Amino acid sequence: MNAFRPRPVVLPPLALLLAAVGCSSADGDVSAAVPSPSATVTELCRNLDRALPSAVDDQHRRDPSPASALTAGWGNPAIILRCGVERPPKMTDPKVATGADPDAVAGGVNGVDWLMEKGNDGAYRFTTASRLAYVEVTVPEGRDTSGALIDLASAVKKAIPEGIAD
Repeated sequence: MNAFRPRPVVLPPLALLLAAVGCSSADGDVSAAVPSPSATVTELCRNLDRALPSAVDDQHRRDPSPASALTAGWGNPAIILRCGVERPPKMTDPKVATGADPDAVAGGVNGVDWLMEKGNDGAYRFTTASRLAYVEVTVPEGRDTSGALIDLASAVKKAIPEGIAD
């Protein structure tokens, strides 16, 4: 008998289930690219993550994968928030400032200024303006964009101070 012969590893069913769950994404069906901001902006985004509501537009929080304090999600199809994104080019486009761009417009909701951009897929992307970190919120087609921004405004005001992000 060879005492050094490898033996098969048998895991109990509970261990197999925990391993499978541990390897799955946050919700399994939604993903979002995680931004790579500076350390200062990352800390602001972590503060925002702690201040975010559990529901947005009557949808419960279901964070995208990979799990990160820089991303959050609500509902299915998901409203996705990403904190620490780069400044969108349209933010400095003079056509947007004068109202001459049909797919982008600036405005404010409950004390938070946003750049709104309409995507080809019918979704809207909102990016905060006049804050020390850029926060992007993507609202899928068919969802109430104003409801989402109203629900997120107090958390943004609390966690991301006013100022210029760059």
